[in-house]
Amino acid sequence: MRYLSTLLLLGYCAVAQASDCPAALDFKLRPLTGQEPVHLCEQYAGQVVLLVNVASKCGYTPQYEGLEQLYERYRARGLVVLGFPSNDFGGQEPGSEQQIREFCRLTYGVKFPMFEKTHAAQERADPLYRRLAELSGEYPRWNFHKFLLDRHGQLVASWPSAVKPEDPKVIEAIERALQEGQ
Repeated sequence: MRYLSTLLLLGYCAVAQASDCPAALDFKLRPLTGQEPVHLCEQYAGQVVLLVNVASKCGYTPQYEGLEQLYERYRARGLVVLGFPSNDFGGQEPGSEQQIREFCRLTYGVKFPMFEKTHAAQERADPLYRRLAELSGEYPRWNFHKFLLDRHGQLVASWPSAVKPEDPKVIEAIERALQEGQ
C-alpha cells in the first residue's frame, strides 16, 4: 500500500508539473529542418521569450540582424528569440525550410532558434498564434510582429512590424523582464 501511495504521489507531482506550463508555451513545434517536435515549455520555460513571425522577402527582413543582436546580447541572461517563418503576408516566405535556414544563416548570421513554417494571420492562425492573439488582443498584421513573454510565460508586450528589435521600448521591456526573474 505504501508503494502504491508513493506511485500515486509521484504521478500527482508529474501532473502538477505539467500543468505548470504557461499557456503561451504549451505547444509542440518542429524546429526548422528538424524531424521531431519540441515542447516549447520544456525548452524555454523560465526564460524571457521573444516570438517573431519572420519572412525572407519582406521590407522588414533586415530586422533579422537586430533580432540576432538581441539574442547574442541577452542570451546569457535568459532571453531566447524564436523565429516562425510565415508565408501569410504577401507571400514573402515562399522557400523551403532548407532555403529559409540557409538564407537566415548566410545573410544575417541567425543562430536563434527557428521553427517550421507557421500561419500567423488571423484567418488561418496556427494554435500558437491564436493563443498569442488571445493574450495580446491582436494578431500580426504583417511579418516581424513581436510578442514578449516574461520568465513565467506571461505576455508583457507586443509590437507591430515597424517597431525594430533595437527600439528603446523593446530593449527596456526585455531588460525589465530579465531583471524581474532574478
